[in-house]
Amino acid sequence: MKENTRLVQLIHPVKGRKVAVVAEPFLVLLNEFTSIYQLALKSLDSEVSIHMLLQQQLSTEKLDYDKVYFGTSEWRLLPSFDNPDVVSNCMVSGTGLTHHSSAMNRNVMHQSEAGNALTDSMKVYQWGVEGGKPSDGKIGIQPEWFYKGTGSILKGHGEALDVPAFGNDGGEEPEIAGIYIIDRKGQPIRIGFTTGNEFSDHVMEKQNYLYLAPSKLRTCSIGPELVLTDEFSDLSGKVSVSRGEEVLWSADLKTGENNMAHSLANLEYHHFKYPDHRQPFQAHVHFFGTGAFSFGAGISLQTGDQMKVQWEGMGRSLVNSIEFEGKNQEFIRVKSNL
Repeated sequence: MKENTRLVQLIHPVKGRKVAVVAEPFLVLLNEFTSIYQLALKSLDSEVSIHMLLQQQLSTEKLDYDKVYFGTSEWRLLPSFDNPDVVSNCMVSGTGLTHHSSAMNRNVMHQSEAGNALTDSMKVYQWGVEGGKPSDGKIGIQPEWFYKGTGSILKGHGEALDVPAFGNDGGEEPEIAGIYIIDRKGQPIRIGFTTGNEFSDHVMEKQNYLYLAPSKLRTCSIGPELVLTDEFSDLSGKVSVSRGEEVLWSADLKTGENNMAHSLANLEYHHFKYPDHRQPFQAHVHFFGTGAFSFGAGISLQTGDQMKVQWEGMGRSLVNSIEFEGKNQEFIRVKSNL
């Protein structure tokens, strides 16, 4: 099987931003482009494939990937995709209750509210099982959808994910995210997929399922690599949480259409059916859900703990630490200009 092209975004204190192609054990820098967003726009406008542009723009400069990855180089990895020109024009969102294990974890969280009745979480998941994979070109049942923020919340490999003072907790959600750009005519274009840690506040959500929306407004991470592929049928992976040298928890993962209640086409339709999600030049990072997370196993993370997500065929692992900001909330007062 042909290996997919993998890209990274990185930055240097003097040379600035660059895009590089992964050619293990090296990163080969591109001459012109400073972001994958810029590369994708050029491809669309010139009607030249991204792969062709990459071949035209490959430089002779190679970096030692290990040194960059492990933080011993002046080069630092960035999130695998963003819109550096207009950060607010990158929407970060996600789709939940797509995996059975996730629905079961949610069901346990909210069982006390429903008594012995089927929780809303399980109802929505079951709707997906029954109607989430319509025939080609048909519209299936809509999934759960949530908003996480703009591109400013995206973190890269090696960076800390923050639990704000107003938060109750923070925990990993190992996922795959789809990467998209909207062309000049308003057509969504999928560029590829990337490893992601959707990172949420499960303690806040557990208080009441109506707190799901604010529990998602947190930093999250993608990368280190963006994979140029259309393949999303069956992916295997692993997630772990470590404290120092001790592995607190780990689990095997499965995702992709074969392991989900919805088809990719149905998830994409229900995200991009909204005209506001098809504004020319928008960038989108959309998470597709998870089948396992440590909170469901009773793990409570602390500052300094490391979360590691690895998917086969998606390049190197995404590793992030967690950092609690403390509990001293600063009141934000709205001013009047009358």
